[in-house]
Amino acid sequence: MKEGGATYLGLCFSFWYIGNYLYNIYNKQAVVEGGGKEGPFMVTIATMQLVIGAVYALTVWLIGLNPITFSKQTMPKLTAADYKGLTILAFWSAMAHAGSVFALTAGSPAFGQIVKAAEPVFAAIIGTLIYSKPPTMAKAFCLPVIVLGVGIACLKPGPDGKYKMEFDVTALVAGSIANAAAAFRGSENAKLMADKEGIVKRIDGVGNQFALSQVLGALVLLPVAFAMEGAALPDFVTLAKTNKAFGYNLLMAGLTFYGYNELSTMTIKYTSAVTMSVANTAKRVIVIVGVAMALGIPLTKEEITGSAISISGVFLYSVADMIKAKLMPAKAKSS
Repeated sequence: MKEGGATYLGLCFSFWYIGNYLYNIYNKQAVVEGGGKEGPFMVTIATMQLVIGAVYALTVWLIGLNPITFSKQTMPKLTAADYKGLTILAFWSAMAHAGSVFALTAGSPAFGQIVKAAEPVFAAIIGTLIYSKPPTMAKAFCLPVIVLGVGIACLKPGPDGKYKMEFDVTALVAGSIANAAAAFRGSENAKLMADKEGIVKRIDGVGNQFALSQVLGALVLLPVAFAMEGAALPDFVTLAKTNKAFGYNLLMAGLTFYGYNELSTMTIKYTSAVTMSVANTAKRVIVIVGVAMALGIPLTKEEITGSAISISGVFLYSVADMIKAKLMPAKAKSS
């Protein structure tokens, strides 16, 4: 099978979708078995998912072969300066992951996904205030649509028939933290990856790039987990040993998280920005509907409407500059 060919890309997209879908289910079930958002293991569960991914990455380096692409993959030789930059990137990646685990499990699966869809809003704010890179006007016009969708998803009809804002505070706060961390991660990643002949060359491929983020991210979260939930660690170990469902879901959550993220990274190399925008939009819809069906949690009318508006806004945000670039020449000719 030719790498980058139609069959190869089709399989990458398929397993990316399936992996993301399965991750959301395994993650939710692991958290439920661990006591839910009120339980003492939320940060530990998020950390262990990265630890599982880190062990997988180390195994890949040890055998020297990536089982997904069947290509050679060995540990890259990096400088101390490289590791400094990657550790900053790994910190934001780890924070984004931990926040996502809370957001996707504290409330309904749909609400967590809808809040996560608002990531471009945080990216625009942080890019403007911290990195002096504001979004274009075309993209800025799409941001209120995303916020509107999140707001509609929070609406709940009261006994008097009037709508009021009602949402899971933990999911909203955690999702916002995850979005902010993801925005920092994106900007830091762009800074690092701009050095094409330096760190990019030394990392040697997207497989190593993601493997490094998993290993360093696990090292970042481990002390956080010990500080916040260290006292409950013996109970966590006991639960993992005695509750087979918990141990299985935790293991599979870690593996599917690693797998689907690596696959999504690989597809970027062979597709256009528009294709990835369409793929991401379709993926989020499939995950919202699929996970709700799998877990037996029906979507409310407000969640369906809000997710449709918010995801549409995200898609338009992704392609806004390309649409503008295509329309502007046509506008100039007509005038």
